[in-house]
Formats: sequence, structure tokens, C-alpha cells
Amino acid sequence: MWWSMLGRSCDAGKRRSVITNKLFFAMVAALVVTACEPRIDTRGHVPDAESLAKIKPGLVSRSEVKNILGSPSSIAQFDGETWYYITTRTETVAFYEPTILEQEVVAIAFDQTGFVADVRRYGIDDLRNVKPIDRETPTAGKKLGFFEQLIGNIGRFAKGGK
Repeated sequence: MWWSMLGRSCDAGKRRSVITNKLFFAMVAALVVTACEPRIDTRGHVPDAESLAKIKPGLVSRSEVKNILGSPSSIAQFDGETWYYITTRTETVAFYEPTILEQEVVAIAFDQTGFVADVRRYGIDDLRNVKPIDRETPTAGKKLGFFEQLIGNIGRFAKGGK
């Protein structure tokens, strides 16, 4: 009689462990699936077509452009006479490098008097990859190895601070 009760409690324990295992694996599967879902990021600001239509070359000043479109994303480095409104949409999957889905740039150039000279739009087709030159600038002195750097300062400092 008591052994039949023991058998029933063992069966219930087995059922609980099977249910617990299934629940655990379902949670792990859900985490794995959601971890690989791509993340879409949108950065920057490109004005809508209606606002951009208000920008007429020769008629609109720099301050009016700022009132209509807001502050630019970037200003030309050398002369400051071109404002850029930039937006980029990227997709990132897990730990991989982001992939550019869309990129749009509106460049507004100003003349010497501060009025709009030109408005240009650039898309992802105009994108150019620039490879930096990989080189080192030579320096004076000698190259030290790992151990020379490690023990190089031994004996250089006096105890009296002189």
C-alpha cells in the first residue's frame, strides 16, 4: 500500500520535471529567436519635400533656412558656406556591423551675402567609401621591445627625488 503511494509521488515528480524542462527549453528558444531580430535605427534629419520647396535660391537667407528647416546636421569644414541635413537608416543583426538601408543628404550652399545659392539632394547611390591610408608617422628615438619597456625604468629614479 505505501509503495503504491510512493510510486504515485514519483510519477508526479517526473511529470513536474518534464514540464519544467519543456518550459525551460521554450524560454531559451524564445530568447534565441528574439536575440537575432534585426534592429532598425534612424538617425539625423532630412526635411520633408514641402519644407524644402520653400527654399528658393537667391530669395531665402541663412536665418530663414534655419527657421524653416532647423539647425543643420553638419556645416562645411573649410568655408562654412554649405549646410548639410543628413539622415541614415541602418539595420543591425545581432553583433554584426550595421548595414546602411537608406541615406539621404540635402546640401544647401550659401553665397557671400548669406542667401541660398544652391540646393542639392544626394542619395545612397551617391555614397562613396573612403579608405584611410594605413601608415605610421616616424618618430625620433629608438624602438624598445617588450622587456626593455617593462624593465627600462629600473634604476632611473633616485630615492631623494633628485
